[in-house]
Parts: sequence; structure tokens; C-alpha cells
Amino acid sequence: MKTKIFAVLLLLPVLLKAQEQPQAYAFTLKEAIDHAIQYNYSAINANRDVEAAKKKKWETTTMGLPQINGNVSYQDNFRLQQSLIPAEFFGGQPGEFIPVAFGTKHNMNAVVTLSQLLFDGSYLVGLQSAKTYLKISENAKVKTNRELREIVTTTYGNVLLADESILIFDRNKAALEKTLSDTREIYKNGFAEEESVEQLQITLASVNSALENVKRQKRIALDMLKLVLGINLEDQLTLKDKLEFLTQTNMDLAILKEQFEVKNNIDYQIGQNTLTSSELLLKLEKSKALPSLGAQVNFGANTFGNRFTMFNSDQLWFNYSNVGLGLTVPIFSSLGRSARTQQAKIAVEQSKTRLTELEQTLKLQFEKAKSDYEFSLEQLGTSKNSMNLAERIESKNQIKFKEGLTSSFDLTDAQRQLYSAQQSYLQAMVDVITKRAALEKLLSKN
Repeated sequence: MKTKIFAVLLLLPVLLKAQEQPQAYAFTLKEAIDHAIQYNYSAINANRDVEAAKKKKWETTTMGLPQINGNVSYQDNFRLQQSLIPAEFFGGQPGEFIPVAFGTKHNMNAVVTLSQLLFDGSYLVGLQSAKTYLKISENAKVKTNRELREIVTTTYGNVLLADESILIFDRNKAALEKTLSDTREIYKNGFAEEESVEQLQITLASVNSALENVKRQKRIALDMLKLVLGINLEDQLTLKDKLEFLTQTNMDLAILKEQFEVKNNIDYQIGQNTLTSSELLLKLEKSKALPSLGAQVNFGANTFGNRFTMFNSDQLWFNYSNVGLGLTVPIFSSLGRSARTQQAKIAVEQSKTRLTELEQTLKLQFEKAKSDYEFSLEQLGTSKNSMNLAERIESKNQIKFKEGLTSSFDLTDAQRQLYSAQQSYLQAMVDVITKRAALEKLLSKN
């Protein structure tokens, strides 16, 4: 019976695993962003970093609160140390000494110490540093969330781009297959050259290859989106939004008129915290020149004996207690503290310079992001017009080819031009979405 129970316990994890079924998810872009902020692996760890920083802050605070420690020590003097005393104390001759052993074989001591830090400049700086460390962790979480918004938007757009590309390639393939079939019939009747059939076969093979490649790219893009969302790659994921809808909702000229407040940017805030950390390190080095004061109270008891009877009920214990203050005053460090203080000052100046550089860099990035977004809007209109023209050119060449007024090479060129224009238009739609996301990240928009 025991053997059967043990076998069932061993197989239980396997049985539970077998019962697990892939989950199905369906997200709009907004829902995908919200899900990623909650379940993305980096977001989860960012939340943990904040919690760890809170614990670190409390750990630093407790250093200035009362501390109680207990200590028990035992000593077995299996060979007592001897001392020499004048023999004349015991009636001996002057100038002679007698070895005498003092103490007992077994000693035990138990003490409880209550200590309290009264003043320490380093402790005060440590409290400020713990608060800054917490702010840095919270800013890192905000930065992670804003980066996730951009990453999810880009990845979501890439999946939609692959979806639309597959639809277009399928339509092009169907139209090309019909043209090829008609051309074969014309060739059989002697009204077309074999070269025209072969040229269309080459074009069809190219379209088939591109179609299969896009399908593979979609699988990869979908898996990448799952990874960013924090769901298993085996789970099913459906995107509710369509590419055209997202493009239309992200077309906003008003955002181009918004002013860039660099102090609202999370990277600048992190830079400010880094500067604050450098300033605190300088204060720490300066505080090391201040005295530190502490107090403690000891309550203890000890016992002795030549036999180990410390735990007997009749064993005598001798209580004692004391209170004391400890003052440490730094006097001279061979200019070591001065050197460390000067290094900390240099670090502060370096942090200020880096913050100034960051401010200018962010302003430049904003101008570039605004320009990129504006260009994406312009490119969307241009690529759409180009695609419409390419469709009309290809349609005219189809008619001319069927009537024998143009060659298969001209038709193929028109088809390739159309396929390229279609992909450019789809990419322009995605660019509007991703460039808007990049601009919003710099503007610190949620």
C-alpha cells in the first residue's frame, strides 16, 4: 500500500502538468500594454526592486533605534594560568616566589546588552541615502513601464504588419495565378510566347517565397509579443485591433505643438537622483569628521566552579549590571578623509556635467522624435498615393498584356512596383504608430 502511495506522489507532478492546457488571450493594444505592465518579467522584477528598496530603507532606519543583543560564553580552563607571588607572604624567604593558579576550571557568563545610537553623522546621511535609493527604484519602475509601452506598441504593430502583408500577398498570388492560367491558355492557342509564361512563373515563385517568409516572420513577431506580455509561447494570442484603425487613432498633429518639459522626463529625473546620490556621498565623507556618541546598558550574570555544575538548581549565579557611554572623536587620519572628501566633490561635479549633457541630449532626442513622427505622417500620405498609382499602372499593364500590346517584362515590372508600393504603405502605417509611441515616451505621456 505504501509503495502505491509513493508511486502516486511521484507521478502527481506529471499528471498535473499533463492537465495544463494552453490559455487563450485576445488583446487590443491598450489591453496588451496594461497586461505587460503587470505581467512582463522586467516589470515584475521592477516591482520587486521597489519592495526591496522599502525594506532597505527600514533596515537603515533601524540602525538608529534601540538594539538588544544577548551573549552567553563558556570557558573550560583545563590548565589554569599561574602567577608568581613573593614567598614571604606565606612565611618563605625574601626574594623567593611561589607559583599560584587563580580562578576555577569552569566559567560561564550570560549578558543582555541594550544599546542606543545617540549621534552619528553617517547615520543621518544614511537615512537620506535610503530615501534616495527608494526614489531611484521607483523611477526605474516608471522607466520600465514607459519603455514597455513603446516595446509593446512596436511589437503589436509588427504582428499587424505581418497579418496585412499576408492578406496582400494572398490577393496578389490569386491575381497572378489567374493571369498565369489565362496566359497558358493563350500560349496553347499560339497567341503568346512561352517566355511570357515563364516570366509569370518566376514572378509567382517570388511571391510564394515572400508569402512563406512573411508567415514565418509573423510567428516570430507573435512569439516576441507573447514574451513581452509575459505569457507562455504555447498560449494562443489574438490581436483585436487592426492596423488601419491604430494608424487612424495615432494620427495627431496636436502632439507636435506640445512643449517639451525636460524635468518631466523620467531619464532626467533619474539623472537628478544620481546627482543627489553623489551629493549624499560627499555629505557622508564630511560627516566622518564628526564625533559619534552611543550608550549601552548591560545586564549579566556569571558563575564559576571546578566542576561543571552550571545547570544545577543550586548553582550560584552572580548578577551584575552597568551603564556606559561611548564617544568616538576622529582626530587625525593623515589627510585620508580630506582626500576622500575631495574625490566626492569631483564626483558631484561630474554628475552635474552629466546631467547638463543629458538635458541637451533629451532636447535633441525630442526634436528628432517630433521630426520622425511628422515625417511618418507625410510618408503615409505619399506612400498611399504611390500605391494607388502603382495599382492603376499594374491594372493598365494587365489589360495591355492580355491584348498583346505590352510584353511580360513590362507587366512584371509593374507588378513588382505595385508589391513594393504595398509594402511601403503598410510600413508607413506602422511607422505612424511606433513614431507616435517614441514621441509620447519622451513627453512622459502614459
